[in-house]
Amino acid sequence: MQQLSRTQQALLAPFALPETQAAMLAHVQAWSAVNSGTRNLGGLAAQAALLAQAFAVLPGTIRLEAPAPVETITADGRVQPLAHGHHLVVSVRPEAARRYLLTGHMDTVFPADHPFQHQVWADEQTLVGPGVADMKGGIAVMLAALTAFEASPVAASVGYDVLINADEETGSLSSAPLIARLAAGKAAALTYEPSALPDGTLAGARAGSGNYSAIVTGRSAHAGRNPDEGRNALVATADLALRLKALHRAGLSVNPARIDGGSANNVVPDKAVLRWNIRPATQGDAQGFAAALGEAVEAVERAHEVAIHVHGGISRPPKPLDPPAQALFALVRECGAALGQTIGWKDTGGVCDGNNIAALGVPVVDTMGVRGGAIHSDQEFLIVPSLAERAALSALVLHRLSGGE
Repeated sequence: MQQLSRTQQALLAPFALPETQAAMLAHVQAWSAVNSGTRNLGGLAAQAALLAQAFAVLPGTIRLEAPAPVETITADGRVQPLAHGHHLVVSVRPEAARRYLLTGHMDTVFPADHPFQHQVWADEQTLVGPGVADMKGGIAVMLAALTAFEASPVAASVGYDVLINADEETGSLSSAPLIARLAAGKAAALTYEPSALPDGTLAGARAGSGNYSAIVTGRSAHAGRNPDEGRNALVATADLALRLKALHRAGLSVNPARIDGGSANNVVPDKAVLRWNIRPATQGDAQGFAAALGEAVEAVERAHEVAIHVHGGISRPPKPLDPPAQALFALVRECGAALGQTIGWKDTGGVCDGNNIAALGVPVVDTMGVRGGAIHSDQEFLIVPSLAERAALSALVLHRLSGGE
């Protein structure tokens, strides 16, 4: 604590209090008890109401933003709208010249009928439960950090927006325009995904991500009487999957994930849908894939005399560590050192809203949330002492980022 001024020590003092730590844990447990899977719109509405109540302690305005329209491809190749939950936005001092963006997500990967619905203690410091790390624990860290930051003498000179969206786990398709609008003009951003490793290591550079569907249309025929008059959409789809997989290389992960389609054994199938994901390390890798995809589609259409319609694209651009981002990481590391926390980072193939924010030219550290692990599984856990640890880290980062000593 030798590097901390008296002002900073006063700023961080609440995090050493048992009542502050208990309040943070209580938030996590109450929020984890609400199933808020991305498709559980009722659960998301209940979660948003609880969050709005909790964030009302901040001196700003709270609103719910409607999701942007999103389309999905059904198993039989139809395009139809896909409903999403509303997104929570808190705006504090919007008139300030210097402003930040803090983001989190209220949705989890666990649907309403998933068996993982309850919390259990693995030991005195480890809480297992749905969303406790990813990222209801992170939201608790964000709220506690902002509450403390409001007591900083420099807080009045800056402003910030908080976005807690309802669809991060499925790519933030309905919140991407909102992220872009809120990120515009921001000096920096913090996102509260859990640390990349349980020891607190942050995620550095991230690959991008794109999800695609290809609707392949052939021509049906009787498999016995006139099979050669048909155009087998299933075979063409399999050919496309193999061609796409052949594009997989260092810097570009290509994963054909699912084929929907087929027909009775005595019918040449005339419709199939292929779904795949790509993870480009750089924008050049993404552009190279786009060109190769076009060539693969044309080749399959010619070879099998089918029509192919591709739906989807890059939803998370690659996130390099450019100089502004490196400077923000350095500030986080310095603040961690002042608190006795060793902060490192590593590149990852995972993606989050930090990808979207960085693509807009805003420096972002996107793993400011809790220490924990086994996310997206029924063993997801939160290391409870990290709630206060990471909240103190964020409060100090915000203080110094705003001109505090």
